[in-house]
Amino acid sequence: MGTPFAVEMRIATWNVNSVVARLPRLVQWLEMVQPDVLCIQETKVADEQFPSLEIRALGYDLALHGTGRWNGVAILSKVGLEDVRRGFDGEPGFPEPEARTLAATCGRVRVRSVYVPNGREVGSPAFAYKLAWLEGLVSATMAEAGTGDLVICGDFNVAPTDDDVWDPLAFVGSTHVTVEERSAVTALTELGLVDVQPRALKGRPFTYWDYRAGNFHKGMGMRIDLVLLSSGLAARVEDAYIDREARKGTLPSDHAPVVVDIAD
Repeated sequence: MGTPFAVEMRIATWNVNSVVARLPRLVQWLEMVQPDVLCIQETKVADEQFPSLEIRALGYDLALHGTGRWNGVAILSKVGLEDVRRGFDGEPGFPEPEARTLAATCGRVRVRSVYVPNGREVGSPAFAYKLAWLEGLVSATMAEAGTGDLVICGDFNVAPTDDDVWDPLAFVGSTHVTVEERSAVTALTELGLVDVQPRALKGRPFTYWDYRAGNFHKGMGMRIDLVLLSSGLAARVEDAYIDREARKGTLPSDHAPVVVDIAD
């Protein structure tokens, strides 16, 4: 038997699809998995409505960026939380900038939680907004790449390859799989970031399954929740997995968390 590795940092990302609706499950999951840093998307609350007391009771510091009913991101950290930055320079809006990204330094690592716009339909104004937002994210990352350890994770609303959807033919002409969207993810990896490939404890390594028509049980999913690491961090990944169990049971999110262990 090999020597157990020492985990320096456990980083996770989870689109909870309403932090209030998912709070009991979130608390239980945090107690069980014990991530050092958790990036949350789609909190759907203003900052003052975030259940801060419940989360702080578990030993987490909080960085929040939420405005109300839609969107919203957060970073929960047990290893420090400094230099918090909401949004990025030149962030486009629809029509105004939305609460879609938040960055903070956690320990020695710069962490960014992202909730990329959905895009709705190819060719629509919402799709143009999505592409502009992704272009802005690439520009913001360019300014940070190479300055130290960097994590960009969250709901990208992009499946990087055909292997990341249950049936490529079912997505022809749809968002999430277009050349333009995938090129934005490629542009991030060309800056030196690595798209960590998590293992699936069962089934294919998807992170999202629509609530409708029993898609989860049919395996009709997508990998759109990504963890991008700077090369030094990526070289120290000991494990990465999708927690499908969190997608089961009563009132789940339609996304599963992705967990990444980085060795000391």
